[in-house]
Amino acid sequence: MLQTTRNDLERYATARQQLPDAGAISLLIIDAERSAVVSGGATEPAAVLEMHIGDQRSARELLRHTPPQRAEFEMAIEPLEDKIIRIHRAMQPDSQLVGDSAALREIAELAGVAPSGKMRLSLDAMERVFSRLAAVINGKPASSEGIPEDNAFAIRLVILREFMHHLGFAEITVLAPPQAS
Repeated sequence: MLQTTRNDLERYATARQQLPDAGAISLLIIDAERSAVVSGGATEPAAVLEMHIGDQRSARELLRHTPPQRAEFEMAIEPLEDKIIRIHRAMQPDSQLVGDSAALREIAELAGVAPSGKMRLSLDAMERVFSRLAAVINGKPASSEGIPEDNAFAIRLVILREFMHHLGFAEITVLAPPQAS
């Protein structure tokens, strides 16, 4: 496993402060080279789960074309899905999915969620963004769909989608990004 960064724990603590009545939370962190979930129902997390599926890393390793070709994109989903499903049992049960990155805010805004300190992105709204990405992969210009023509964006969206679908989250609450230290 990758080493947990102090920053992950600080981000979890900040999310807990912003959602004091949320009960258990699972903070989804998608970085360039790895992803993590910091999950718990108290001040200290019960689990910190890391995966080798960062948006840039996975785009570099799994996709050869920009935008990706349909077959390669479909093949890229499977290894991401497998790594996400493996961590399910170690996560805090019945937790609320939370994110705090500018990249997740971008997805929420593309889904039509108004910018705020606590943006709620439903599974259905995220799926609509994914459908727009699928249209681009099938040949429609990215500019006509209003989404980035960027493979890291595509991977980020897949990671979020797989978390929501396979781990049973109906929505994600996207908080304001942490302040740079």
